[in-house]
Amino acid sequence: MKIWIKYFIGILLGIAFAMVLPNTSSGTGDILNFIVEMVIRFGRYPLVILLFFSISTACYKLRDEKLMLKTGFWTFGIIVFSSALLVCIALVAATIIKLPRIPMTIESASAVPAIDFQGILRQLFPYTGIQSLLNDSYLLPCFIFAGLVGSGANDDKHAAAPAVAVFNSIARVAYIVMSFFTEILAVGMIALACHWVIGFIALQKTGLYMHLFLLLLLLFVLTAFVLYPLLIRFLCGERHPYRVIYASIAPILVAFVSGDANLTLPLLIRHGNESLGIRHRVNGVTYPLFSIFARGGAALVTAVCFIVILRSYSMLEIKMATIIWIGFYSFAFSFFLGEYPVGGTFLLLTILCIKHGGGYEAGYLLLREAAPVLGCFAAAFDALTAMTGSYIVGAKTGSIERQDLKKFI
Repeated sequence: MKIWIKYFIGILLGIAFAMVLPNTSSGTGDILNFIVEMVIRFGRYPLVILLFFSISTACYKLRDEKLMLKTGFWTFGIIVFSSALLVCIALVAATIIKLPRIPMTIESASAVPAIDFQGILRQLFPYTGIQSLLNDSYLLPCFIFAGLVGSGANDDKHAAAPAVAVFNSIARVAYIVMSFFTEILAVGMIALACHWVIGFIALQKTGLYMHLFLLLLLLFVLTAFVLYPLLIRFLCGERHPYRVIYASIAPILVAFVSGDANLTLPLLIRHGNESLGIRHRVNGVTYPLFSIFARGGAALVTAVCFIVILRSYSMLEIKMATIIWIGFYSFAFSFFLGEYPVGGTFLLLTILCIKHGGGYEAGYLLLREAAPVLGCFAAAFDALTAMTGSYIVGAKTGSIERQDLKKFI
């Protein structure tokens, strides 16, 4: 049975449980929250070990085959382009489609959140390389350490040969373990979907955010079935671009019910390898980089939400200078959300409200209750971007062994 079918069945069961559970009971809610936390811990469990050894061996192969610069150029080029594209889509859609205003709140902003740029830099280079493997949320330190190990081993291939063989073997074992965890995660989807649906039902009763959710859904459908297939067709010459979208179903499902970029990453890696046939030398590098930096989904959701906030505060037309400001800061700050696999979207929205000032400092409170669902939409966009972008990089570097559609996992 295909993985996405298993996950879809898990989601349907979760929806069924959400309809019958006594969600008014605090005890039921506490138990469900605990189960969801354990599912997320289970899904992330093999990730850091897999990334360290797979990134090390992938970087070794890329440098050995002189593909390091080409892979990096296409990877970061697609990351920047996709983020800019998603922001532009958000600005155009939110400007043309005027969503209903959200009632004002009398609450005032409390703590002022911010992205700690100095703290991010300190985390990139801890006092010892081993410390970079102890952070289960921010994966860039692990990537840098693993990349240095793999690239450095290429300087003396003879001396490094035994270590490379061991690393390659451990990477294969870690991949097998990760594959087992992704199979079992289908059961965990029941709890994740149940938790998601209970929260969504509570939001639906308020009736405040349904138009916003419908707009985001419309933009996702446009991106998944029109824009990204055209991009694949244009850049890769792929006659059947929807095979990439089909391979993205399972990661998108996980991203949408969890809103967790790190929980989605193992699915991305596995489908990129076994469904799309992206070779390890590219697959092991591109997906972590897209997961860390390609947060265009968060930028898109933030841009749409901020325009909704502006229109909720004022009936005046939004000036072009303000639209450009929203687009620039949503785009720029999205590259620093790698430290936040969950909740980065609402953090970005909060920062924009405070930075804009002018009485909008507490504007993010209008969407506080909808923050989990907004984060799920952003994660779904980002998962789709990672699958599409990695396929393009694989095609441009000649690193794809085309798989028959029947062999997709």
